[in-house]
Amino acid sequence: MKATGIVRRIDDLGRVVIPKEIRRTMRIREGDPLEIYTNSGGEVIFKKYSPIGELSSFASQYAEALNAATDLTVLICDRDHCIAASGISKKEVLERRVTQTVEDIMEGRRVEVYPSGKALPAIEGIDQKIAVAAPIMSEGDVSGAVVLTSAAGETANDSDIKLATVAASFLGKQMES
Repeated sequence: MKATGIVRRIDDLGRVVIPKEIRRTMRIREGDPLEIYTNSGGEVIFKKYSPIGELSSFASQYAEALNAATDLTVLICDRDHCIAASGISKKEVLERRVTQTVEDIMEGRRVEVYPSGKALPAIEGIDQKIAVAAPIMSEGDVSGAVVLTSAAGETANDSDIKLATVAASFLGKQMES
C-alpha cells in the first residue's frame, strides 16, 4: 500500500471525498461501484468492483472458444483491465489496462470495427491492434468489452463481428442472472 499524504475528514453523514487526482489516476468515475474491505489492523480499503471479474473463469473459457472460431486474439475486459485472453500469453495481458480507445468504444456503447492499417492498440504496452470491439452491456450499464485483435492489424470479417457481438451480449446476460 502506498501513502498519498492526503488526509480527508468524514462528514456528519459518514462520507469521505476521494480526491480528484486519485480518482483520475485510478480511473474512478462517478457512479462506479467500490468494494469496501477492512483488516484487523484497522485499515479500510476501497477497491473498484468489477462485476465481470466474477465471471473471469467463464470468460476465459469463452475467449478460448472464440479464438478457435476466429483465429484472432480474444481479449475480454472489464472497464479498466483485461480479465481473460486467448491467442496470446495470458501473463502478457491479464490485469493490464485497456487503452483510451477501448474505453471510448465502451462509452460509445456500439460495436466498432477497425480496417487494416487504421487499427489501434487495445491494451497498454501490447502490440495487438483492434479488429473489432463490442461493449458488454448488463442492465443498461457498460461492464466491459469483447475485443478481437491481431498483431498484424487484420480486418475482421462479418462472422468475426457477429461472434464478438454475440459474445458481448451473452456475457452481459450472464451477469444479469
